Amino acid sequence: MPSSRPLRADARRNREALLTAAREAFLTGDADAHVEEIARRAGVAVGTLYRHFETREALVAEVYRQEVAELCAAPARLLADHAPDEALRRFLLLLVEHSAVGKGMAEALESIMATDSPVFDDARAEMARALDELLAAGVAAGAIRDGVSGRVLLRALGGICGMRAKGWRDDAVRITAILHDGLRGGRREPGV
Repeated sequence: MPSSRPLRADARRNREALLTAAREAFLTGDADAHVEEIARRAGVAVGTLYRHFETREALVAEVYRQEVAELCAAPARLLADHAPDEALRRFLLLLVEHSAVGKGMAEALESIMATDSPVFDDARAEMARALDELLAAGVAAGAIRDGVSGRVLLRALGGICGMRAKGWRDDAVRITAILHDGLRGGRREPGV
């Protein structure tokens, strides 16, 4: 099990190389990439991989955690660069893209679905908090309707991005635009 003390510079480089190699393998559809192949792509021995990640599933979970952390760091940057309603629109589109990445990683992620890993619950909570931040900024600016939570909006996006048909991404972008328009105008429905 990895310790909580800071990693040496070389160990940190090895860990990052492993995560980069795994991410590239999973996102390009090589979900079955074996740990040996990931270690080879990272330029390290398989033992180094196991010093950082006890199992392949732990590696998959960490790649996904990084994807979510990068995604959920976006609201602060978007709010700094855009009006709140535009920042929300752009983040909604980033969530659609995240879903596309998730589809690329789907097979790899299946390996951790059967475990008791909290990675998916944690990811949903982080994404809902990011949406709450954007929604609150939009409400404060008078640009977004009040009374919609990040959790509810994330559920709506989950339905949109869960489509599996050909052309789903284009449809998801169009439906996301409709959803965003509804958030910018429209009256609050009771219980939403």
